[in-house]
Amino acid sequence: FFLKHRNMVVKVCTHPLMRHKLSFLRDKSVKPKEFRELAREISTLLAYEAMADLPLENMPVSTPYGETMGEQVSHQVALVPVIRSGLGMVDGFIYAYPNAQVWHVGMYRDLKTLVPVEYYNRFTNETSCQTAYVLDPTLSCGSVARATVGLVKQWGVTNIKLATFVASPEGIANFEEEFPDITIVAGAIDEGLNAESMVVPGLGDVGSRFFGTQ
Repeated sequence: FFLKHRNMVVKVCTHPLMRHKLSFLRDKSVKPKEFRELAREISTLLAYEAMADLPLENMPVSTPYGETMGEQVSHQVALVPVIRSGLGMVDGFIYAYPNAQVWHVGMYRDLKTLVPVEYYNRFTNETSCQTAYVLDPTLSCGSVARATVGLVKQWGVTNIKLATFVASPEGIANFEEEFPDITIVAGAIDEGLNAESMVVPGLGDVGSRFFGTQ
């Protein structure tokens, strides 16, 4: 469903399979192998939601029985995972749209100040992409997502969406302060943040669970 948060649109995927798989992803007893598989499957479901409004153009198609007109995506699409947790979303999005480019941003939140720290990006001087999906599995206080989307905007992409497994109401509000024009596509909106600014009930540390480094 679509949630209008002040001036910004938040699209929440309520598909039964999303709710089913997300429940298992939350389970702290799930091992890294199953966690990775679930993350990939959830990312694919999220990708279909996020890409539902991609523009199309006509293209001629030759079938075994004749000629017809088909359609193809007209935008060059970029996926921008936030290293490292966002890497767990790439395979699912690539499965949904294999022609997407993948660009990486290294960004983490300082645990004391909550200020985002950028340590890696390889964006070219100019972009050939018209649509970008920033991949960040949890939207907690929103600082990392805001900083990453800011980089993508500076790169020259105008049509941007933020894809996340779970978002906090605080993170949505903070994100909207800077980017009310950016749509958030989420698997769920959780209760809020704890004292360490982590989403609750949340997923835990997604990067550590995905890579088995807890």
